[in-house]
Amino acid sequence: MTVEFRCPFCRRRLSADSRSVGATLKCPRCGQLVPVPSGLSETPGAGGPETSLVGLPETPWSRPGPLPEQHQQEPEPVRFPTVPLPDDQIDMTPMIDCVFLLLIFYVVTATFAYQKALEMPPPETSSAAPAKRLEEILESDDTIIIRVDKESVVWVNESEVRTRQDLLAKLRSALQKSETEGGHRPTQLMVLADPEARHEAVVMALDAGNAVGMEQIRLATVPEEEF
Repeated sequence: MTVEFRCPFCRRRLSADSRSVGATLKCPRCGQLVPVPSGLSETPGAGGPETSLVGLPETPWSRPGPLPEQHQQEPEPVRFPTVPLPDDQIDMTPMIDCVFLLLIFYVVTATFAYQKALEMPPPETSSAAPAKRLEEILESDDTIIIRVDKESVVWVNESEVRTRQDLLAKLRSALQKSETEGGHRPTQLMVLADPEARHEAVVMALDAGNAVGMEQIRLATVPEEEF
């Protein structure tokens, strides 16, 4: 025998064997578990006349409505982990390191220009040997005079000299001439330089005096008009 009934959830017509009375079946439409009732109309078998179901009106199926508000749970808000913001201050350590490296580089690789100076002997201040006047030195036969004008032209005993070789030749010639004429070799060299003369010409005159073996070399600054 077959027991026919309807699903109480979706009102679908269902059928089950009479031996399944009291058991639960799964509704193929809504998927709910429906107990097989007893005391309903039964059909003798397949193909027999269908017996109407008593007390089970035909109603269209509809989806279940929303749950009441008391059964609805509000979703919890999503909470993201707090991440600390980066500091707005600027780290000056890398820039200071770069500046110090550049400073060390320039200090190591820089070429320093050394200033050269002429070593001049201090004036004699002893009372036993008073300083001679310039006129006396110029008039002495023991002195050779070299003049350097404002154009840095070198003169040896009124003879113009252009190169260092010519200057050495003039000094040697003056020494030999003094030895030949007076039998006395001059031992002093007096360099008279104009204040506007170049140091190169003055240094050349002093070096030439050392090269020919002068014992005393003096340097005086005299304007060209007073030569």
